[in-house]
Amino acid sequence: MRPVLRRPKELAGMKALCYHGKHDIRYDTVPDPVIEDPRDAIIKVSSCAICGSDLHLYDGFMPGMKSGDILGHEFMGEVVEVGSGNRRLKVGERVVIPFTIICGECEQCRRGNYSVCERSNRNKDVADKVFGHTTAGLFGYTHLTGGYAGGQAEYVRVPYADASAVKVPDGLTDEQVLFLGDIFPTGWQAAAQCEIEPTDTVAVWGAGPVGQFAVRAAVMIGARQVACIDNVPERLAMAEAGGAITIDFDHESVVERLQELTRGKGPEKCIDAVGLESHATRSIDSVYDRIKQAMMLETDRPHVLREMIYVCRPAGVLSIPGVYGGLLDKIPFGAAMNKGLTFRMGQTHVNRWTDDLLRRIQEGEIDPSFVITHTMGLEAGPEMYRTFRDKHDSCIKVVLKP
Repeated sequence: MRPVLRRPKELAGMKALCYHGKHDIRYDTVPDPVIEDPRDAIIKVSSCAICGSDLHLYDGFMPGMKSGDILGHEFMGEVVEVGSGNRRLKVGERVVIPFTIICGECEQCRRGNYSVCERSNRNKDVADKVFGHTTAGLFGYTHLTGGYAGGQAEYVRVPYADASAVKVPDGLTDEQVLFLGDIFPTGWQAAAQCEIEPTDTVAVWGAGPVGQFAVRAAVMIGARQVACIDNVPERLAMAEAGGAITIDFDHESVVERLQELTRGKGPEKCIDAVGLESHATRSIDSVYDRIKQAMMLETDRPHVLREMIYVCRPAGVLSIPGVYGGLLDKIPFGAAMNKGLTFRMGQTHVNRWTDDLLRRIQEGEIDPSFVITHTMGLEAGPEMYRTFRDKHDSCIKVVLKP
């Protein structure tokens, strides 16, 4: 395997996409990362992506961001340096890096609950106060999850790289494997934790990248039928190509259509692939949420969550991969309790799923690159954040090449 060399010291300093406030992303020059721990590795990024979760940062909804933070949690590349204690990785290997930083040794990691690793959040004390207990550290996200530099950059320091990095077999392109770091296992976990039966109807709210993978995961697992709810024709067409019955919430009632598809019983399994920024502007509760959010009386817009609770079949499952950041209002918890609904949620336990999903890619069962709509240089990142935010119809998944 050919060696990969880092840039000469006299050229030290790399380019990265940095957060400087709401709707202010810049293509900055920042210091190169260095090995800080024996288990570290330095990755030269070959591909990275803008994720829907990045838009929550861009829109200013997630607390704990600081000016100058390097963004990005979906990336891959080549190993250019390893710490003295890292025996698993070698210089020159291609790897995908999961967005969840894991130690691989704590009690939660041993149980496969990687997104709640007990060691990797270096701001554990703050997270303990906000969440009750810490979660794992995350790349390119808030300081509540460690404040780690992200992957929308030329180079990245990867803590605990010997535990998390997914080695890429020969013959696979970046585009085929990049999404193993986040949205593919996120969509898969969303479906898997529904415990889908062959008789089930699965309803997926949101036809963005995670929703697209949730649709395909539900189909592969064997649901009787899968419905996908959105209002963007291009996204709905992509979901339909993946095997979903589509519902455009701008033109028909979601509740009535799901009742029709299930003979009045409601879907057994419901997946929220939207999260805190619901856009159902025609509903009264969405107007209420927007007003409260503008007055800083509520952080999130949980229209989808309310709708799922209402329409889900009694004794059904609500799976929530969509990100929520803070406080929700007017949640019909009485309905959820009396209907006996089960909630399954959380950040993704990426490494729990990667071996199986990599096998499915190698065997040709799925090619995750179907979601890519734009590929361009890292320097285009600030403009692509604006495009991704404003033009969901033409911008389903953006891949950047440093």
